[in-house]
Amino acid sequence: MDLTFSAGELAFRDEIRAWLASNLPTEAMASMDTPAGFEQHRAWERVLFDAGWSVPSWPRLFGGRECSLVEWLIFEEEYYASGAPGRVNTNGITLLGPTLFAFGTDEQHERFLPAMASGDEIWAQAWSEPDSGSDLASLSTTAVRDGDHFVVNGQKTWCSRGAWADWIFCIVRTDPGSERHAGLSYLLVPGDAAGLTRRPVGRLDGEPAFAELFFDDCRVHESNLLGGEGDGWSVAMATASSERGLNLRAPGRFLAAADRLAALQRRLAASGAADDELTDQVASAWMKAHAYRWQTYQVASRLQAGGTIGSEASFMKVFWSELDVELHATALRLLGGDGEVVDGPHGRDWMSGYLFALAGPIYAGTNEIQRNIIAERVLGLPRK
Repeated sequence: MDLTFSAGELAFRDEIRAWLASNLPTEAMASMDTPAGFEQHRAWERVLFDAGWSVPSWPRLFGGRECSLVEWLIFEEEYYASGAPGRVNTNGITLLGPTLFAFGTDEQHERFLPAMASGDEIWAQAWSEPDSGSDLASLSTTAVRDGDHFVVNGQKTWCSRGAWADWIFCIVRTDPGSERHAGLSYLLVPGDAAGLTRRPVGRLDGEPAFAELFFDDCRVHESNLLGGEGDGWSVAMATASSERGLNLRAPGRFLAAADRLAALQRRLAASGAADDELTDQVASAWMKAHAYRWQTYQVASRLQAGGTIGSEASFMKVFWSELDVELHATALRLLGGDGEVVDGPHGRDWMSGYLFALAGPIYAGTNEIQRNIIAERVLGLPRK
């Protein structure tokens, strides 16, 4: 692996850095998990799209720049380092988008990808069920074919961005008599479909970041089937690789947090308020963020050379989710009592970041499940 950036990659970095410096919103946006904030972030997606920065790695036909995977990682680093707003359509552009490219028809590409890239249509992910969380193969929501439609019945929960999203991608059981991985299909469901009821679910801070979905004879046209009927598990695993590996959590997010953590330690030290015993913890978290960066670039280099990423995504998911917790927990230890103050005197809210980081070992497949995958599929250990 060559760890040096090319002249073209450095020019790409300079271009996005300059654009962000000139175009970042001048006022803070409301949380994307509120109605007003959701629409503010949707408008920001349009700004990015109009400048060609919404989906830089996508084909130009669908609003991208056809940049390389390494350039996309550079984009993510600059984006997070700038303090730019969060991406309200992350579920669409980073999870469903790559899956659509791989399994969608030409008609589906034309129908969904441009609207996704521009933010005109925001997507939510609906996989988990009340009795089926990380064990996705145990889901029970059914979709029975009736002519050119599927009739969907069941319930989904912990649907990220589900309260206001325009579209929802679901895994359903199209063969009601099937079990486990067989008989599953991948459906794209309009958020306003008849027979679909959405109930917002609040987090500890009260904001409805999730939703419960109830399907009661909800009819979805067969043109919204992604991949073949019964092929849902294979399609879902492609999405899961994006969710656990490069796409959902590129290193830029953690590099920015590590730099903020180091800056916090320096500020506290300069004022005589730093706990010197925590310095090693700050350094350890910072080094882990950079280790994840270089490991990710190694994976990107292999993928650009024609390689693949499979169960290795589980390693990455465990690492980045635990790193996120460590970065924020270390900041709270540095801050002491001040760390408990939401929107406190030390800039960006570390407590809110910590509460969100705690969800990392759970979403995208719990880390317990990921360790089972690593043990069985990577290390070849026997099932208990």
